[in-house]
Amino acid sequence: MHADLQLLGRAVKEAQYRQHRALDSALAAVGTTLAQWDALRAISRMPGASARELAGATFQTEQAFGTLAGRLTAQHLVDRRPGHGRRIEHHLTPAGERVLGAGHRVADEVLAECFGGLPEADRVMLLELLGRLNGGGAEVG
Repeated sequence: MHADLQLLGRAVKEAQYRQHRALDSALAAVGTTLAQWDALRAISRMPGASARELAGATFQTEQAFGTLAGRLTAQHLVDRRPGHGRRIEHHLTPAGERVLGAGHRVADEVLAECFGGLPEADRVMLLELLGRLNGGGAEVG
């Protein structure tokens, strides 16, 4: 048996595209976007992180993340504070924590539907395979 690698790549991209569209649509109901919620999630995991660190964690350029962080700050979801040297540290505000929590609930529902066609054992296997493909263990949480 031989896997068509282009077909495999397209299937992964299609699944990601469908998941992102569903998440973005559902997150709008709680007043955020997928990019904003992902940034809030990264800041929650790495309080005090720099824009460079957070850009890497959210698969964005530093410039794109800086623009996004500026919008989140204007919405009073993120607090940016001076750090060591020229470093700017990012922290969630209480409002940011609330939006993040609402986003987690929405994401749990959307992702349950996205992966609902797979039995639990297949989901575990897929997570393990993607973790290996991406150069290490799959991210948990």
